Amino acid sequence: MTVLVVTGTGTGVGKTVVTAALATLARDRGTDVAVVKAAQTGVGPGEPGDLDHVRQLSGVEDLHECARFPAPLSPAAAARLTRRPPVELADVARQVTELARGRRLVLVEGAGGLLVRYDDEGATVADLARALAAPVLLVSAADLGTLNATALSLEALAHRGLELAGLVIGSWPPDPDLACRSNISDLEMLAARPLAGALPAGAGAADAASFRDTARACLAPALGGTFDAQQFRERHTP
Repeated sequence: MTVLVVTGTGTGVGKTVVTAALATLARDRGTDVAVVKAAQTGVGPGEPGDLDHVRQLSGVEDLHECARFPAPLSPAAAARLTRRPPVELADVARQVTELARGRRLVLVEGAGGLLVRYDDEGATVADLARALAAPVLLVSAADLGTLNATALSLEALAHRGLELAGLVIGSWPPDPDLACRSNISDLEMLAARPLAGALPAGAGAADAASFRDTARACLAPALGGTFDAQQFRERHTP
């Protein structure tokens, strides 16, 4: 069994699409995979959330949402605003551990970035990964400003003794500027390894079949293999 925590350098970097791509690849390989969303914010009761998007893209039905808050804030702030109990990451860890006993892979997607607070005591996705003894797949952006955010996230992982499973660009823009084009090599230098993959912007809007092809081409290395960043950049840069 394997547990993989998917988090990001911040919000809006493409964590859910990356999670869906990993779930798609695992399902195609015959791996029984479950996906856990530790907390969903910014989505009200009955509204489609991140796991609905994962289901639509990957076809995986073994989905588990641990908490939901309508305010588009950190889980801790959203809980305070609605006067509801915060997310108990210890409970999330127990649920993930139980799921992992009957499945070969459990993907755990966090909310926001690596150090976003889940309660007023300061519990974060990094703490969840440590409790699970699970490696972390870090999803980064490609634009200006991403290097500092990525460097800080990688430093936080190392400081906590957490294993970096890989670094992925979650949304490569259709018309990348100079910063995007130069950041790939810098991101690899920060991670001290090649990128585990990159997904083009808009991948999450594709139908399931097209998304599967994109996942195979752009993220298969996350499950073993090598990713040719130069080839990707040439293919997805006008």
